[in-house]
Amino acid sequence: MAHKCFITFKTEDIAYKEYIRDEMQVDMIDKSLNEPIDSDNEDYIMRKIREDYLSDSTVTICLIGANSNENLGWNEQRFIKRELQASLYNGQNNSKSGILGIVLPSMYDTIYTGSGNCDTCGKSHIYVNIKDSTIVKEFSYNYYIPNNKCAWSEDDRYCVLVKWEDFEKNPNNYIDKAFDKRTSDISSKTKVRP
Repeated sequence: MAHKCFITFKTEDIAYKEYIRDEMQVDMIDKSLNEPIDSDNEDYIMRKIREDYLSDSTVTICLIGANSNENLGWNEQRFIKRELQASLYNGQNNSKSGILGIVLPSMYDTIYTGSGNCDTCGKSHIYVNIKDSTIVKEFSYNYYIPNNKCAWSEDDRYCVLVKWEDFEKNPNNYIDKAFDKRTSDISSKTKVRP
């Protein structure tokens, strides 16, 4: 079953958003938060974003490119951060959306940095560089939700992550995975504003 998607992205990556909209069989809401909502009330801002932009969506797709990192600061990332916060927000008349991060080709070598043996458990781990230098905190925290383990399994993560080339081959498979996270146990451990 198709799930309605909202795409959050940096303007530098608009070609990928347009490709998803025009070339893929993805049911999406084609809206973006381009103007700030004039309020200091965070609950009001979240409610307005949900009502005006995300109301029908159940999965938010986050395009991860070279300009979507936390280190660029609040002003540069305020729209993508607010859209992810609103997606994670559970409030009256709305429930949180699943979050699907798509790593764009320019970021493959920065995010997928190889594998190695763990000093704690002795097993091999794949290194996935999701942190402030690669993506905003709203994604990274909910990808690596703190635990007392040396690694994270798929069940330990709320956000789903995929390379662009894999998403392009079977987009609805990854959208379904993100949608299913909404009712998984890890859903209760997400944080809207990490």
